[in-house]
Amino acid sequence: MNQPVCGLQLSGGGARAAYQIGVLQTIAEFYPRNHGLPFPILCGTSAGAINAAALACHASCFHLGVRKLDFVWRQFRTGQVYRSDFHGLSRHLLSQLFRRKRRPPSLFDNQPLRQLLTEILPLDRLPEQIERSHLTALTISASRYYHPCSVNFFQGQRQIMPWQRSRRFGQHANITIEHLLASAAIPLVFPSIRLGDDHYGDGSILQLAPLSPPIHLGADKILIINLESPHRTQPLAQRRRAPHISELTGTMLDTVFSDTLNSDLERLTRINHSLSLLPEKLRSQQPLKTIDTLVVKPSEDLDAIARSHYQHLPRSVRYLLRTIGVDGDSDSSLLSYLMFEGPYCQELIELGRQDAKAQQPALQQFLKR
Repeated sequence: MNQPVCGLQLSGGGARAAYQIGVLQTIAEFYPRNHGLPFPILCGTSAGAINAAALACHASCFHLGVRKLDFVWRQFRTGQVYRSDFHGLSRHLLSQLFRRKRRPPSLFDNQPLRQLLTEILPLDRLPEQIERSHLTALTISASRYYHPCSVNFFQGQRQIMPWQRSRRFGQHANITIEHLLASAAIPLVFPSIRLGDDHYGDGSILQLAPLSPPIHLGADKILIINLESPHRTQPLAQRRRAPHISELTGTMLDTVFSDTLNSDLERLTRINHSLSLLPEKLRSQQPLKTIDTLVVKPSEDLDAIARSHYQHLPRSVRYLLRTIGVDGDSDSSLLSYLMFEGPYCQELIELGRQDAKAQQPALQQFLKR
């Protein structure tokens, strides 16, 4: 009997994606140091797409890919993701105000991220990893703006065919830095990216079925590292006032990055249950199959962790965020998405390790270790 094919789904969440590195570190401990990637199918969205691409580039050695990701995230500085110095930030905002060079609208200029990804991601290694069967496919999800739909760009083995469903489809592509920037282009925070004849933004925006890509690519089971954060209950007096724009922005990001994934998980659970009620003979005749899933997500409030690291943000960024009501005491989730600072990322990595350790028996059973 063939071994079930395991896919890895890495959701989006900006700086929260550091959490995924801690989970991957714990999983790497299950395998010898020279072991290949245990997830032949990699699917990522937004910041999760960048982590997935890094793993794919080093698919022949899982430990090496995780170590390289860990080094980058632990050393992160905001200026490596978007211009955060006073001169660069003010110049970008003025160019947006007067629409110089007709740049796509955005709060921040993420040219530093393009440079960083070019330096750390050897995407030219992907064909070799695929040819040597270390990797079946890498999928990067992005949202197309002018003809709205979710596009899953995939690079993989030749037998994989494109697919199309309502407002979502899979399209073959040679994955580039531009695909990753498009997938991570949070609306209004980072500029949209032009690919071909259209503009693309964060893959979570129009992603109606986040688990569709790994299933179409042949996964029998999917490990999901979700970045949904538990939130503390607000006092009644605070709930009676109208939410601030910063709180609305944070709520919007929470919805974009987590709600569709949770809904898709519920739908998959119902399908699995329905299939289990059918006799074996009828079940084998269905176009559907049972897909096992395991979810790892934060056990602590990431917003509270971000607030504790507020002073690590560059002064110019703190000043800009204060103009929309975000500071070290605000309840907005926005900080937890934009806190690309080493101390915050390190704390999230450690939280990921702890949460994965707490689920170690389930993870080992799921991965058959």
